[in-house]
Amino acid sequence: MKDILEKAANIRLLIFDVDGVLTDGSLFIGDDGQEYKAFNSRDGHGIKMLQKHGVIVAIITGRTSKVVEHRMKNLGVTHVYQGKLHKLPAYEELAEKLAISAEQTAYVGDDVVDLPVMRKVGLAIAVQDAHPLVRTHSHWQTPSGGGRGAARDVCEMLMEAKGVLQAELDSYL
Repeated sequence: MKDILEKAANIRLLIFDVDGVLTDGSLFIGDDGQEYKAFNSRDGHGIKMLQKHGVIVAIITGRTSKVVEHRMKNLGVTHVYQGKLHKLPAYEELAEKLAISAEQTAYVGDDVVDLPVMRKVGLAIAVQDAHPLVRTHSHWQTPSGGGRGAARDVCEMLMEAKGVLQAELDSYL
């Protein structure tokens, strides 16, 4: 775990996939075609806490959904790439735009479509219930599953690596 924390201490950009990472992967679609997703509120608070400590948060997702747009706006996440079936070009565009190196980037994924980005970044993270091939190519796996606290696990691990987690948690006491 020491080597993971050393990698994590350098992270300036954290990118999440959405379905299966920020959600449990379930898609709820109404008769009218409207798509609904369930997000974990503790994951959201973890993202907000991490952003307070200077880490930029982004998403790259293959699907396009208004609910994702609304959720990211609520969390203050401004780098939102939706409808990206091939995620690597979106990652490369974002990294160039922000002038952030691969070693300063972490990516959290759950399925094989995430592997091209995961294999490029400095810290590849798989959610606990990720596809076996994704777990094989990750540096670290979250204790929690996608949509069930995995994002919070990542945010707290990064804050721990940066030496700010305890002070952040203490601020609520």
